[in-house]
Amino acid sequence: MNLPMPAGDDRIAGVGVWLRSSEMEVVVVTPGRYPVHIVGRLTMDDALQVPHLRATADLELRPWSLSAADLELVREASADDLIPITTVPATFSREAATRFVERQLQRATDRTGYPMVIVRRRDNTPLGSIDLWLKDIDEGRASLGYWVVRSARGHGVAAHALAAMATWALEELHIPRLQLYVEPWNRASIRTAERAGFECEGLLRSWQKVGDRRRDMFMYARLATGTLAEADRVCAVRPQ
Repeated sequence: MNLPMPAGDDRIAGVGVWLRSSEMEVVVVTPGRYPVHIVGRLTMDDALQVPHLRATADLELRPWSLSAADLELVREASADDLIPITTVPATFSREAATRFVERQLQRATDRTGYPMVIVRRRDNTPLGSIDLWLKDIDEGRASLGYWVVRSARGHGVAAHALAAMATWALEELHIPRLQLYVEPWNRASIRTAERAGFECEGLLRSWQKVGDRRRDMFMYARLATGTLAEADRVCAVRPQ
């Protein structure tokens, strides 16, 4: 990529990239009167490239596939009462699982998000799912969702995966704000969010329909600028 650099001052303080839903803006930061100089924009019509991310020495995040292992993960999740039916097929069949995986692959093609599988590296076993959704990326924010099947719970898998995904999104994609929603009863998911550096900002009443009921949700967020000062916390209803 050859892009013009600012003339008249060879002192460059830094180079940044701003990711939007349909284009990438490259800027050079200079110490002059107008410190941000836009040097080019790239339109990005190709599918998102879902990366492989190392979460721990034994945990990796990778793209979905139509492998037998990933379809088996969907089967186990479909039988799990704690994984919302809005996420995986309510009744498992190979056809339903295949369609589910194909939808995950399509999200990258449509540039709406980065869906990934959480995998235990030592035996290549899928343990769960984690997603970064870009619906509001033009506003500088993205949403995350995650689940881990029952057989893999209790070992910090979700927290390690969420921390790795969040760090990548903040540091590599330069997204200013990440957010996620947790039902107030779901103490395990609350602990996962907090272990990954997310902070509770408040209760959203009747926020989302899950099954046939509307549910309250806690809003959790992690910011590129760091944590909130104690005086700035606005979570009126704090999970115990």
